[in-house]
Amino acid sequence: MKRSKKYTDLASLIDRDKKYSPKQAIDILFDNIKSTFSESIEVHFKLGIDPRHADQQLRGTHTLPNGTGKSKTILVIAEGENAKLAQDNGADFVGTDEYIEKIQKGWFDFDLIITTPNQMRKLGRLGKTLGSKGLMPNPKAGTVTTDIEKTVKEFKSGKFEYRNDKEGNMHIVIGNVKFEKNQILENFDNLYEFMLKEKPSKSKGAYFESISLCSTQSPSIFIEPLKIKWDD
Repeated sequence: MKRSKKYTDLASLIDRDKKYSPKQAIDILFDNIKSTFSESIEVHFKLGIDPRHADQQLRGTHTLPNGTGKSKTILVIAEGENAKLAQDNGADFVGTDEYIEKIQKGWFDFDLIITTPNQMRKLGRLGKTLGSKGLMPNPKAGTVTTDIEKTVKEFKSGKFEYRNDKEGNMHIVIGNVKFEKNQILENFDNLYEFMLKEKPSKSKGAYFESISLCSTQSPSIFIEPLKIKWDD
């Protein structure tokens, strides 16, 4: 695969046999990326879990101290007072049947659906369509709720859903290159400690098999796992 000059230049600065501290990895990225757009900064965890077992799967929501730098387009399926609360708190689209019909016709101009328990029956007919795209609301993800006001506010301010893939990997955005270095480091430390607390009790052996940091167009920089506090 042919790589850009920016990619190869940055790759030449990274020792592929070395594992860096988070601060070192962030310094390398920020000191050498000269982007023409706001590249995201992502953390990739390869976890020592067996996703075939439900008690080792990881799914939920989390909020980083400095947010992710990504704005979500939110569709709320609700009516009455809940619909008004959704509109008043920044939801991009609010309604019921009209939006369900639009989705059935192939409309997906949103990142997240939030709804109330009494509306899930209507969304049931979209199970395969939404499920295949990871968009079906779910109580574990905090997107089926009786508190529309709080939920819309939280997701608009940076709350995100995480979920391991079938290989036991997790890919999470922790900011972008417009953030300050210390904001990215604070987000990383917060996420690392949170993920450590989420370790399934049935997981055996090394939990963090590997951790890497990268921007949208950069190579990965591997970070020394199994530590909470790092030296620079």
